Amino acid sequence: MRYEGSIFRPPSEARSYLLQATIGCSWNHCTYCTMYADKQYRVRDLAETLEDLHLAAKTGAERVDKIFVCDGDALVLPMDHWRPILRTARELFPRLRRVSCYAMARNVAAKSAEELAELREAGLDLLYIGPESGDDETLRRIAKGDDYEAHVEAARRAHEAGLRISTIFLLGAGGTERSEEHARGSARLATAMDPEFLAALTLTVVPGSPQEKLQASGRYELPDIFGLLRELRVIVAEAAPRDALFRTNHASNYLPIGGRLAADRERILKVIEAALDGR
Repeated sequence: MRYEGSIFRPPSEARSYLLQATIGCSWNHCTYCTMYADKQYRVRDLAETLEDLHLAAKTGAERVDKIFVCDGDALVLPMDHWRPILRTARELFPRLRRVSCYAMARNVAAKSAEELAELREAGLDLLYIGPESGDDETLRRIAKGDDYEAHVEAARRAHEAGLRISTIFLLGAGGTERSEEHARGSARLATAMDPEFLAALTLTVVPGSPQEKLQASGRYELPDIFGLLRELRVIVAEAAPRDALFRTNHASNYLPIGGRLAADRERILKVIEAALDGR
């Protein structure tokens, strides 16, 4: 297939067809992220996007059952792109059961309730939303662009439209200075957003990122492994979504665990305690 630059997707989309409908990220200010630093954001030409769907169908029409729409926050696509993309996908892939994309809270806010419901009816099923933290001061420091309340409202509107959400929190985002506030705020936000899927990743200080400059100047310090595990323990102990599939299976993490929250809370906590005890 035809792709521009590096392509990123969640771990759970490993077997999905990746359709690049936007180039880069419309926000692209987060201090820890260099994923789209080499791209100038734009909406890809619709004719090219639809042509890629047809090219994929020539070899994978019977195999594709999931499509992940790239790049960084593809929900930002205007409706006159989403409509033909979703319609064409349904026509070309008879086994298609899920279409998903990354989204920021502001992307959800920019769509009307009617548009969100229309997208769900047309086949968009899952939004990956990465608040990274539920602590507003941490969100400000990492230049996330949306605060606690914006994420709660985005989750409410997505669920009201029938969309499922997968939320992503970033261990270490608050640094050593706000480690506890970050962890507790993240647990509160995970509860308030009530996602169907909940993931914890670990912040990596990427060379060339603003986060590296903050670290070099002494304004940011990444917690050590045990500090990161303590943050994870707080999130698991205090987050109370009704029934979320929980994973820490991203390559950035030191301890891959999984289960359901809140049903498997005690079992997961025992694993974290064992890691903290060196067992």
